Amino acid sequence: MGAEGEILAEARRRRTFAVISHPDAGKSTMTEALALHASAITQAGAVHGKAGRRGVTSDWMEMERARGISITSAALRFEYRGHVFNLVDTPGHADFSEDTYRVLAAVDCAVMLLDAAKGMEPQTMKLFEVCRHRRIPVITFVNKWDRPGREGLELLDEIEERTGLRPTPVTWPIGSADAFQGVVDRLDGRIVRYARTPGGATRALETELTPEQAARELGADWTRASEEADLLTAIGADHDQKRFEAHETTPVLFGAALSNFGVARLLDVLVALAPAPAPRPDVQGALRPLDAPFSGLVFKVQANMDRAHRDRIAFVRVCSGRFERGMVLTHAATGRPFATKYAQSVFGQERTTLDEAHPGDVVGLVNASALRPGDTLYEGTAVEFPPIPSFAPELFAVARVRDTGKAKQFRRGIDQLDAEGVVQVLRSDLRGDQAPVLAAVGAMQFEVVQHRLAAEFGAETVLDRLEYTLALRTDPQSAETLRRQRGAEVLVRSRDEALLAVFTDQWRMRSIQREHPGLTLDPIIAGAGQES
Repeated sequence: MGAEGEILAEARRRRTFAVISHPDAGKSTMTEALALHASAITQAGAVHGKAGRRGVTSDWMEMERARGISITSAALRFEYRGHVFNLVDTPGHADFSEDTYRVLAAVDCAVMLLDAAKGMEPQTMKLFEVCRHRRIPVITFVNKWDRPGREGLELLDEIEERTGLRPTPVTWPIGSADAFQGVVDRLDGRIVRYARTPGGATRALETELTPEQAARELGADWTRASEEADLLTAIGADHDQKRFEAHETTPVLFGAALSNFGVARLLDVLVALAPAPAPRPDVQGALRPLDAPFSGLVFKVQANMDRAHRDRIAFVRVCSGRFERGMVLTHAATGRPFATKYAQSVFGQERTTLDEAHPGDVVGLVNASALRPGDTLYEGTAVEFPPIPSFAPELFAVARVRDTGKAKQFRRGIDQLDAEGVVQVLRSDLRGDQAPVLAAVGAMQFEVVQHRLAAEFGAETVLDRLEYTLALRTDPQSAETLRRQRGAEVLVRSRDEALLAVFTDQWRMRSIQREHPGLTLDPIIAGAGQES
């Protein structure tokens, strides 16, 4: 097999996906359960430590441990049934949804978790919409079926009504929510009964039953599940791979991540149904072949993951070719060479040196101070992938260092957090460089900024919230007019020098527009999935 053939073969073995959900739907628990079932860990809690469980592998930040939530995204790589899984865990709090959307630029599939009792929640809807816009196929896992919840058929109706996707159950539950006994597998016809293990710390026990055994041992629950499964077949709710990959349907599984019910089947479904890496379009819309020379997209930058070294790591999705540690790449944004001597595979806080990687893999490049989310790296034939858009911020605050003797540390920290995309950093002629304006989507982003500036840079910070709630793009000519308006201000985004006009509210913006109809005011990003 030639080099190109080997690259294509390796790409076919990859499954690169994100686990996404509304907060508290069980996303971190599912990430851990998937790693447990793939034998990447031996006991639950090695990935996420919550409520007395073991230390977290992907939730490494101190704030995440203290609050029991995911704030940053993390990459976990493991093997299962001859396939290489790149599981990109995402923030579990809605205030960090922008980081989730960045991650979705790097995956080929998404696993959406629904809470069995709550169904379609606001963040769930936004994430489904982003996946639709990006043409990312979605596998839906109805979680917490071992607790009180809604009817399965009712949840399917809600999914279809609110997303437009046709749900096609792969498994169907035996027993109602909180009386979960097992599943009927509609793809292979198996009937599986589940049994708990203490605390869900190890893989759930599964027993395969014949229809006769199910009828005898599971009684009325089996009868109902069998009848409902027949109804699904009668209405054509069967899996169709082409429609799934075209984002017209969503395969649905039922289970409980905390008890490890249905997790093994989800891994099997990812192997069988989730798409392998495919050629990715560049900024001109041309597809970069998988066997072309190396190219990669930076989707995440994170500093100080390793406290001992205070380093900065850039997560790069391999889009084409073979990555080899030590190769010298070109940074598309600057045209400068970029050396890859320190390349790692990351499993939460644990890192190992990575010598090579293939399309779909996630490579951690250490001390990547020149890289930002959305940057392209390549070898040979030049390529640049579309940038990852920023959201329109809705919250604004002026940051000042409490101790002026820490001004240099403060400035260095602000620049670092801006490069990572933790917040957007804006400059104002009214305030000067020592009082940058921070712009965020959610209030907890400000808490993270203050925490990290103090913990990592020794710079205690005061944030003064501003009254602005709306930001739009503008141009130099319009900026001159806007600077003279009450209830408005012109700010410069540090990372790309874009001019942003901010307003106290929509009413004030429209009032100024009426008085000055020639102003340029364009949306940054109008909402989930609608890019500028």
